[in-house]
Amino acid sequence: MCGIAGMVGKGDVSHELYDALTLLQHRGQDAAGMVTCDGDRLNLRKRNGLVRDVFRQDHMDRLKGNMGIAHVRYPTAGTSSSAEAQPMYVNSPFGICLAHNGNLTNANELNEDLFRSDRRHINTNSDSEVLLNVFAHELQAVSSLRTSPDEIFQAISRLHQRAVGAYSVVSLITGYGIVGFRDPFGIRPLVYGKRESSKGVEYMIASESVALSVLGFELVADIKPGEAVYIESGGHIHTRQCTPAVVYSPCIFEYVYLARPDSVIDEISVYKARLKMGEKLADKILRLYPDNDIDVVIPIPDTSCTAALPMAHRLEVKYREGLVKNRYIGRTFIMPGQAQRKKSVRRKLSPIQLEFRGKNVLLVDDSIVRGTTSKQIVQMAREAGANRVYLASAAPPVRYPNVYGIDMPSAAEFVAHGHTVEEIAEYIGVDWLVYQDLEDLVECAAGINSSIDRFDCSIFDGQYVTGNVGDEYFDRIESLRNDSAKAQDPGNAEVIELHNQG
Repeated sequence: MCGIAGMVGKGDVSHELYDALTLLQHRGQDAAGMVTCDGDRLNLRKRNGLVRDVFRQDHMDRLKGNMGIAHVRYPTAGTSSSAEAQPMYVNSPFGICLAHNGNLTNANELNEDLFRSDRRHINTNSDSEVLLNVFAHELQAVSSLRTSPDEIFQAISRLHQRAVGAYSVVSLITGYGIVGFRDPFGIRPLVYGKRESSKGVEYMIASESVALSVLGFELVADIKPGEAVYIESGGHIHTRQCTPAVVYSPCIFEYVYLARPDSVIDEISVYKARLKMGEKLADKILRLYPDNDIDVVIPIPDTSCTAALPMAHRLEVKYREGLVKNRYIGRTFIMPGQAQRKKSVRRKLSPIQLEFRGKNVLLVDDSIVRGTTSKQIVQMAREAGANRVYLASAAPPVRYPNVYGIDMPSAAEFVAHGHTVEEIAEYIGVDWLVYQDLEDLVECAAGINSSIDRFDCSIFDGQYVTGNVGDEYFDRIESLRNDSAKAQDPGNAEVIELHNQG
């Protein structure tokens, strides 16, 4: 899970891209980067840290150019090394930069092909660098002295024939323009929009629509699975379907947790989908516990707040925000290492004792992954005086690793792995636990956009839409993603900053 943005404007775009990254910060807290193009010169700045820490005013002053791309990173292979911060750059052909959200499931095979057949060297462990070099190689193979939109689209078509997995991409071709494209399944989101200015039309591509709307861009459309959008430096736009969409399969977890509620992804309002999740979950509770003694519904902020409100209404009990969130602590889900996540929970959430003391409390969370965070929150509720504590998850049990760009742990680290709901409830310490049914979750989103063929629900059902995921792949990612591996990661390597941006 990462956040990407690209813009072609009528003046310097760095400040607009900075604002876009702050709006996408929830998608990655590990590193941030930006590259702009000023004529035939690239200006690059990237480093570990939050957007506000990576870019100071002196950096912004040097990021000149009317087009650029930007990235916030969340490590998808268990590493926090800033050597893999994006955008990434390759000098041939033309000078190409790329920022990527997702994960290639055949990155190892592609890396081998790039070395043996394409004569290209990969300098990091990042599949984004692999994807960049595949694009660069294919563009070099089809391009004339000065490349054209047709040649760029042809290169992307050839890339689709080689790359397997999830990839939403923005790429900058020096002196030509930016291009955004999406894998043939549309697993990770990508949208584009336009804005009228006094000097003409400006365009932006971003992971979520909120980055467009807040900056005054009109949402034009989602980039469809297998589609590419090319915006020339002068502002001319071209679109093309570069490969038939195999199966329109966006990731269902975008709507559960990853995306902001004020975003619209694949024509589905994230906010509306979460409202429906709360209604469906309340209906299940009423079926299982028709004579429940719930006094109050309290969401675990922030993602579950939208679902918890209609739940309380349908259950006919009070809704209270009894847990106060420290806004200066990041998302614990995407922090590398169990020790850091555990340490952050009590610093992040504080209970209002008035809302817990002597009450039967229904806590609502968007999902339960490892269970350790839930366990601590339940303990906090009991320490605050709750009589009984119940827990409802707006998502089904997470039982399988994600291979499409979310650094979920190995299956053995999931609390639901090999355990019943009753056993999970006992571990977490709740009086009872209710999970959303997968069929209900899918209906919450599918009912809004009927053109979607299916959703990628692999973390819940183990069905991987790309079809190339087996035991060997799982063994490899488990060795990279478990917390013991993350503890050994050196991290924080110094970034090489190009073009005098240090």
